[in-house]
Formats: sequence, structure tokens, C-alpha cells
Amino acid sequence: MHMQARRGFVPDDEKNFSDTAMPVLHKAAKDVCYLINAGYDRKQASTFVGNHYCLSERQRLAVARSVATDKQLTNRKAKEVFDFGKKDVWIDGFNQIITLEVLLNHSPLFLGMDGVVRDLASLRGNYRIIPQTKQAVALLLEWVYAYHPGTIHILLDAPVSNSGRLKTKIYDVDPMVDVQIVQHVDLILYEKANVITSDSIILDSCISWFNLMVLCLKKTHFMAYDIEF
Repeated sequence: MHMQARRGFVPDDEKNFSDTAMPVLHKAAKDVCYLINAGYDRKQASTFVGNHYCLSERQRLAVARSVATDKQLTNRKAKEVFDFGKKDVWIDGFNQIITLEVLLNHSPLFLGMDGVVRDLASLRGNYRIIPQTKQAVALLLEWVYAYHPGTIHILLDAPVSNSGRLKTKIYDVDPMVDVQIVQHVDLILYEKANVITSDSIILDSCISWFNLMVLCLKKTHFMAYDIEF
């Protein structure tokens, strides 16, 4: 019988993020932050530090997705909101649904320096519906509604495979949600308030954002690896 692979998990993750490995990742994150705050290129800094600590590709990805400069942290904190106040909400659809699928599969999640939860499930333009997808959508909407939104807009990337199928799944859960399949989700979200995403570039550019996923973790009592230092 064909078994579905766990979203966002590879067998070596148990070793990559073991109790022994995490202190090394904390040191690596601290070193990368020092370099990027000094003006070094993020990719080059991550490569240099990753080589120094002999990190695996998965460990390097976890560190890279968890760090930010002091300027980025200050900017993101200043734009964070804690309630929607009946205003429209704009959700980075694939970004958030995939993270919830990862959560439901008990695969690694990481709490970054900015307090945002991220996963290691690289999309790369390919996406398939999995058994946990409908539950992930239901959880996403349940938690958004708990903070009193106006209209909920979910944006899906048109170039990503199965975006149409995911749109149908979302409407199966809640036909009142506005789901849009668009070419450039990030460009639209740059100009929006009440954005829900873990994408660092969008967080740096949007008008305001809401840290939904960390609240989800607290409510589900699911633990994320902490790359903070």
C-alpha cells in the first residue's frame, strides 16, 4: 500500500533537530545574525556559518528562515497587530495552510527571532492535496474568526500546481471566504494591512500583520523548535 509522506519531514530530521543538535543551531543563528547586522549578504553569511559548524542542508535552512537583522525585527514588531477590529484580513494561502499541514503531521516547525512560526516544507511550485488539508483549512479559518475579522481574503499563487483544487477545498469548508488565485501573491500583500503570513519579505513590506500561527501553537499545545537565542 502506498503511504503518504509526512508534509515537511525527512527521516534525518530526528537527528538534525535533536537535543544535541539544537545548541549548535543556536550558536549558528547567533553568528549569522552578527554577520547580517554588520552588513554581510545573508546567503553568504549562512553559507559561511553553515560550513563552519558542518550543518546539514536542513539545519542551514532552519537557521536561515529563523534569523533577522535588528532593523527587520524592529520594523516587524512596530507593524504587528493583535486584533482585526472587523477589518478585512489578507491570508498568504499556501504559506499558512502548508504550515498547518506540517503541524498536523507533527513535522518540524521553528520559532524564529521575530516570534513567527515557520516550516521546512519547500513548495518549489508543486503542491498536492493531502489527507490533512481540509483539517488545516478548517483550523486556519476557526482561528481567524476568533479574532473578529471583516472579510477573509485568501490568496493562492496561480503558478503553483493544484491551486484550483485547494480553492475548492477552502470553499467546501467555508463558502463565504473570498479565495483568489493570482499571479503574484506577494506583490498584492505588500500593500495590505492585517496580513497573515510567515514570509519574511512580505512581513517587511506590508502595512501590518497578525501573528496567527504562534497563537495556534499555544492553543494546540504543539511545540516548535526555538532557534531564538
